[in-house]
Amino acid sequence: MSSAQETVEYATEHAPRLEWARHAPEVYKAMVRLDTAARQGLDPKLYELVKIRASQLNHCAFCLDMHTKDALAAGESVERIVQLSAWEESRHFYTEKELAAIELTEAVTVLTEGFVPDEVYERAAKQFEEAELARLIAAITVINAWNRFGVTTRMAPGHYRPGQHG
Repeated sequence: MSSAQETVEYATEHAPRLEWARHAPEVYKAMVRLDTAARQGLDPKLYELVKIRASQLNHCAFCLDMHTKDALAAGESVERIVQLSAWEESRHFYTEKELAAIELTEAVTVLTEGFVPDEVYERAAKQFEEAELARLIAAITVINAWNRFGVTTRMAPGHYRPGQHG
């Protein structure tokens, strides 16, 4: 396949629609501040696992690229990142606290029942102190917002390097 053909296929399937951060810089800056506030007090590896899992569920390739690279930079293992999409069958890779966070991430991200089930919330509440749980919920909410920007505007993955954001 020639380079021109590759470019056409790429442009046809994955061309970014809008540079939303350039056109709404105050919104972007507010999102970065919110993200920074939400991550305070959360374990960096746990934070990245949550970001990756939500991004998998939301099919946000840009955020998957970013948070996989950030997780690796934070010392996360390739094996645990790979197993995350099948965490229910790979529970032994994660701590009970991480499992509670991952399960809560799924419940908050996919609100098909219209609410977060009590048992999911209670498992998380047993693993996290209230302030940490509040920040975890904020982190889950923020990544879902980032995913929606990324998916809607078709932000292209593959160019991010750890330390670039914020």
